[in-house]
Amino acid sequence: MSDDPISNDLRQAALVSKAWPYEEARKLLKRYPRGKTAKDGALAPVLFETGYGPSGLPHIGTFNEVQRTTMVRHAYEELTGAPTRLVAFSDDMDGLRKVPDNVPNQEMLAQHLGKPLTQVPDPFEKYESFAHHNNAMLCAFLDRYGFDYEFVSSTEMYRGGQFDEALKGVLRAYQAIMDIMLPTLRKERQLTYSPVLPVSPKSGIVLQVPVEVIDADAGLVRFVDQGETIEQSILSGGAKLQWKVDWAMRWVALGVDYEMAGKDLIDSVTQSSKIARALGARPPEGFNYEMFLDEKGEKISKSKGNGLSIEQWLTYGSEESLAFYIYREPKAAKSLHIGVIPRAVDDYEQFRASYATQAIDKRLGNPVHHVHGGKVSQDSLPVTFGLLLNLVGVMGADATEAQVWAYLRNYAPGASAEDYPRLAGLVRNALAFNRDFIAPTLKRRPPSENEAMALRELDAQIAASPDDATAEDIQNIVYEIGKDPHYGFEQLRDWFKALYETLLGAEQGPRMGSFIALYGIENSRKLIAQALDAVPAG
Repeated sequence: MSDDPISNDLRQAALVSKAWPYEEARKLLKRYPRGKTAKDGALAPVLFETGYGPSGLPHIGTFNEVQRTTMVRHAYEELTGAPTRLVAFSDDMDGLRKVPDNVPNQEMLAQHLGKPLTQVPDPFEKYESFAHHNNAMLCAFLDRYGFDYEFVSSTEMYRGGQFDEALKGVLRAYQAIMDIMLPTLRKERQLTYSPVLPVSPKSGIVLQVPVEVIDADAGLVRFVDQGETIEQSILSGGAKLQWKVDWAMRWVALGVDYEMAGKDLIDSVTQSSKIARALGARPPEGFNYEMFLDEKGEKISKSKGNGLSIEQWLTYGSEESLAFYIYREPKAAKSLHIGVIPRAVDDYEQFRASYATQAIDKRLGNPVHHVHGGKVSQDSLPVTFGLLLNLVGVMGADATEAQVWAYLRNYAPGASAEDYPRLAGLVRNALAFNRDFIAPTLKRRPPSENEAMALRELDAQIAASPDDATAEDIQNIVYEIGKDPHYGFEQLRDWFKALYETLLGAEQGPRMGSFIALYGIENSRKLIAQALDAVPAG
């Protein structure tokens, strides 16, 4: 929680803001009008939780919940000034159900199917277990972003006895939980369903078998394992719970006040909420967000590995642009693939540039307010990321950072990586994006006869431009040529499209005035000459 004082103006604006984090935070304000209190009457932190299943490598969809939940957490702090906590919970006591497609040593993993993930060897041979490996990857990324969170391991909670009282409560409410769950299951599943999954003392596998409660207060159950009837305590790691029951038990044991979930878990939220009430507790507030889709429109899956990895986004775009993309329209399905990164970077920068001059109500609705927790610096960039991509596109796959900065100084005299550290990061992103995705696809087409005439006129006019001609001056030249009926363009966009395809080898592009000013008039004239050389003879 921030120690900074919260202004009354900000609080009043937040109380009526339509930005979704404030709408979510107001649910908690309604839940605790006078703040959350502990059993001793003292003010207690409101507890936010995010859940993570470490059965596959973390991806942006996994990270998304922590980012969005943090935004709601900060909004609640702005509204109330009250203390909060964020728990990142790993369900690493879960059994390995299938071998992920995107990890090594798959034959080895197949030998451990059904065992708790913390008992499955790490296929990367770096950590104590597969869960420890994936948990470490998750925490490393959350740490990189500077999230304020507490990592909690399901295995440690079960085995350490912290869930024991809640587990006894599950056994006491066993029939009530069965009455909630059985109507939601297929008839054949009803015959074997149990809220409790004992860990086999023989194989170490998390068993899916019917269970009989022997003594709820002692935590004793009876079940059959490989033909043998066994009585075993479910306490201190002797069992885990079925997913929906486990979720509800966790809410109760930890005192969770807020947890969001994907749209695919609406049924789970409904059933887990009923179970939490059967256990004598109030389920947390939250909402269901839409899922990210890959470029084929398919749901992103950890086991398939068909989504972007965290490192992929950071190779081609900024950290802030990732958080910005995650903020936008959480209840709308969005594609999440390499192609969305350039637009996300430029949209983020545009919102950031406008933040400083906005009234407070507009600031609270600006995505960057939530990306940065209300602390948005007022620096701006001299060029857009899209313009950078066009620049490195014409420079070729072998372009270097030093060469890019030389061009940038045409546009912003004296510009350096030291003066523009964020731009320095985007230069590296642009070079990587160009190398891997733009350079292999660029193909300049020859201009048509009327396009060639227009290009010759453009060449002549920029050649005659004064040395101090601005990007806007050059843009006006481009406009006037495109509007001149002599060159036969039905619409101005046809002229722009011709410039992009003949000079840049792309279907879309930047403001040409800005590009020419950045690339330099002499270099731009060389591009025009190359295009005109491609015009067929005769």
